[in-house]
Amino acid sequence: MDGKIKRTEQFRIAVRKYPPFEQAIRAQWHAFESSAHTGLTLDLVALDLHPLEHALFASNGMRRGDWDVAFIATDWIASVYAQGCAMDLAPLLESDPPQNFPQGWTDSLLRLQRIDDAVLGVPYHDGPECLIYRRDLFDDPELRALYEQQFGEHLSPPGNWQIFHRIARFLHQRRPGLYGTVFAAFPDGHNSVYDFLLQLWTRGGDLFDRAGRVQFETPPAAEALTFYREILADQEAVHPDCRKLDSVAAGLAFAAGHVAMMINWFGFATMAHTSPESAVRGLVEIADVPCAEQGSTVSLNVYWMLSIAAGSLHKDQAWQFLRHGLTPAMDKLTTTSGAIGCRRTTWQDPEVNAAIPFYHRIEQLHANSREIPQRADWPRIAAIIDTLVTANITTSVPVAELLHQAQTSFGAE
Repeated sequence: MDGKIKRTEQFRIAVRKYPPFEQAIRAQWHAFESSAHTGLTLDLVALDLHPLEHALFASNGMRRGDWDVAFIATDWIASVYAQGCAMDLAPLLESDPPQNFPQGWTDSLLRLQRIDDAVLGVPYHDGPECLIYRRDLFDDPELRALYEQQFGEHLSPPGNWQIFHRIARFLHQRRPGLYGTVFAAFPDGHNSVYDFLLQLWTRGGDLFDRAGRVQFETPPAAEALTFYREILADQEAVHPDCRKLDSVAAGLAFAAGHVAMMINWFGFATMAHTSPESAVRGLVEIADVPCAEQGSTVSLNVYWMLSIAAGSLHKDQAWQFLRHGLTPAMDKLTTTSGAIGCRRTTWQDPEVNAAIPFYHRIEQLHANSREIPQRADWPRIAAIIDTLVTANITTSVPVAELLHQAQTSFGAE
């Protein structure tokens, strides 16, 4: 009985473990409670990716009432819908809309949480993938002269993958403890999948044919895996712990000054540029994701949402908290805490752009972005890609054979 009473007095939020998320949510709850006076106590539980998925879905936590609000990645949304574990917000968004909704957000941040007529979350943290690099290294006169002497070209952010590899080798160990690049190759069903899609798309390839059938055995897929295998095996170009690092750990390695450039989420660029703990504070710049000669730059649009758990004990308060978090001031607070707000007002805010000069460019990244399709079988596909990419960088099995195994595996399930 005591435990039940205690739970009714708590407002429980499951958050992706990342200090800026935790800091922002705590500050936003404090601001909300100071005016709402719900009398509830925030219980913020920070979890890594796999434990978060388990706490929300595998353990049935969102339906059972373990949580009131949950951080949901957009590539989970089909599973959320199939399980019926999140509250449909469409009626509330219509009857009690947030300020300037929906015009205050780009359509790319309002699509993925919508399935049929249901809206299963609101955008919280954004930031498409991009090239993140250290401006101090690329602007260094000595390095620029040496690079031009060796290659007959100016040292500048790479526009294609071969030059990306070349520059990673060139900058590797130019400073003590500096690695040319880093990849988030930890097999968690997300980072390696995103890397594969970017490599595939920037080579003009696609994972699906026109009929929507999965196609692994294509020339662009073979080129993508070949490049990925070669660069991750190059000890003179990459961080030695790539296989142990997820995107957060890779971003923190960059902020610690150990990485010259990387492909990662926009939010890690802003964190490294502004955090007092960052060794590269004020020295960060971004550019488009490189591509192959036959392809074009592409970014990946994946974002974090806040969803109200179907089993929440405090649905009314949860909606008011979400609505509060969608105000311009709270969205900006998400950004000043080190994450990435989702409103256009934040992207264009003079104070934000004074602190982070590249911040306004997020809208252009969205213009070049693609999304993971909303498919009920996406978890199966992602698991196959994860196995494919992991085998690609940990074995010597020919790429063509790995792709055939992936195709066969999908057809067999």
